Amino acid sequence: MKDAMRNFHLPLPPALYAALKKEAKKRGRPATAIARSAVESWLFRARASELHEEIASYAVKHGGSDMDLDRSLEVAGIESLLESE
Repeated sequence: MKDAMRNFHLPLPPALYAALKKEAKKRGRPATAIARSAVESWLFRARASELHEEIASYAVKHGGSDMDLDRSLEVAGIESLLESE
């Protein structure tokens, strides 16, 4: 069974409401579909930004350490490059 949709009451300032309704009419889509898409997009970007910050923090903390370098992979990569020359 498909998950049921849940309702979420979101009061909007008049100008934002008018812009949403105008966009919905222009695209021929329900305003709720456009709002849902905007929320999904924002959540995706927020999670991507959060992951980027976590990875950058890890890189700063562990850069140049044994956590950063896989010595056997480094050796294999160098050997592969030397063999291809």
